[in-house]
Amino acid sequence: MLKKFAALFLALGVVAIVMAGCGKGDDEAKNGDKKSDSKNYVPKELTIGFVPSQNAETLEAKAKPLADLLEKELDIPVKVQVTTDYNGVVEAMGSKQLDLGFLPPTDYVLAHEKGYADVLLQALRYAVDPETGKNTDELVDYYLSGILVKNDSGINSIKDLKGKTIGWQAPTSSAGYVWPAVEMKKDGVDAQKDVTGIQLQGHDKGVQGVLSGDVDAAALFVDARNIVEKEYPNVYKDTHYLFTTDKIPNDTISVRPDMDQAWKDKIADAFVKIGEDEKGKEIIQAIYSHVGYKKSDDSNFDVVRDYTKKIAEVGK
Repeated sequence: MLKKFAALFLALGVVAIVMAGCGKGDDEAKNGDKKSDSKNYVPKELTIGFVPSQNAETLEAKAKPLADLLEKELDIPVKVQVTTDYNGVVEAMGSKQLDLGFLPPTDYVLAHEKGYADVLLQALRYAVDPETGKNTDELVDYYLSGILVKNDSGINSIKDLKGKTIGWQAPTSSAGYVWPAVEMKKDGVDAQKDVTGIQLQGHDKGVQGVLSGDVDAAALFVDARNIVEKEYPNVYKDTHYLFTTDKIPNDTISVRPDMDQAWKDKIADAFVKIGEDEKGKEIIQAIYSHVGYKKSDDSNFDVVRDYTKKIAEVGK
């Protein structure tokens, strides 16, 4: 399973990527007579790509109210498209089927290297106390990841993970694979050679897998336990993070590079305004636990490029 992870990661863009073409037919269909390599694409409707971080069945319903708010701000139709993984969002942006994508940092970097996406915004979240899992009052543009285990698992150090079963997210997931795997490698535990990996869809499934014993540990964002607290009220008492990682840049809202700059600014301003409104904040928090947005720059993701190089060493 994890060797497949490595192969997929490399295929997605760890090595240098040369972009051969960019879906001219689809682009012309949306742009009229505008060329696909221009910087003046003006959307007549906006299509946004999402990937479930929790219950896939409910994400589209949660994202629709956000689309409604954006329609009011932008005065054009806004459509929501849910895909099974972030590679699907990246490729759809590359073929101009999506105008915007909610992309985690690793997937954004890969998309940017392919010429498929430019960063527009970074999400803001409340900082989380890893000990209690509770939010603080501090708004930050980063988050942490870690390996969750049950208190009675007998796993007390990274070395104790050898031979265990770990629940991962997708191979490009910053919190669900890349950062924890690099941290484990520092302590001599290879995420591909030394453990049995099971890919799970959604961080809630990782928490549930640990609680049920289906996996011995799971790589999760801190703190994914709040997703399932209502269903499992003892989750904080019964589990803890074996370790937490260095800071990970928060998720991006990324845009196709050929979009007109005035429209990029208009969309960015709309998201910022929605995040400052109490009703809007409630909607975006329900989707990805975002509580606001700030304008971002590609240089903020140089740390991601560094980790991309490090994760390429896992399994070797």
